[in-house]
Amino acid sequence: MSEQIISLARIERSKLVTKGRRLEYFTIAYNSLEGLIAVVAGLMAGSIALVGFGFDSLIEVTSGAALLWRLHLDADESRRERVEAVTIRIVGVLFLLLAAYVSYDSIKSLIWREQPRASIPGIVLAIASLIVMPLLVRSKRKVARGIKSGALMADSKQTELCTYLSAILLAGLLLNALVGWWWADPVAALIMVPIIVKEGIEGLRGETCCDDECP
Repeated sequence: MSEQIISLARIERSKLVTKGRRLEYFTIAYNSLEGLIAVVAGLMAGSIALVGFGFDSLIEVTSGAALLWRLHLDADESRRERVEAVTIRIVGVLFLLLAAYVSYDSIKSLIWREQPRASIPGIVLAIASLIVMPLLVRSKRKVARGIKSGALMADSKQTELCTYLSAILLAGLLLNALVGWWWADPVAALIMVPIIVKEGIEGLRGETCCDDECP
């Protein structure tokens, strides 16, 4: 009887791991497209917030690729734990580099009064992300709790961060396009910085999830 229970538990875990891989494949594909569109549209419009959002998406691609590696090693606990630790710290460094770039470019734009042009592609992209990201967060957390993966839970937090950044980005782009507040874009980018830094520091410390979210 106990062997049957163990066998069923392994089958259920295998199903959850497979679902987790599919979620990461989708995350990589979506964020690759999102990052490319955001960076190109941001450079064309001169929008720091949009370019920063694009780089954040590319960081999520890196995180998603690392999570795929971790999920493919799910059966090997010792290697799985090492991969989780290395992945989280690498992503933490990338977040801090992104924060430094966004801070520098935003302050420079405010000082020199560099006015970005309206970006319709950027607005559409931010709205799409506000719809897609919460659904991804919910699915990732369900799998993370099922297989007790701190790394996947951390990845879901990064996806949740993308939701917040999408809302901030949308506000900045709309204020610039509709009201003509040129400073809304760099200010929106600066609002992103503390959120990005917090995630970076947590990554360097190896913190994978909040205590109340840990499986």
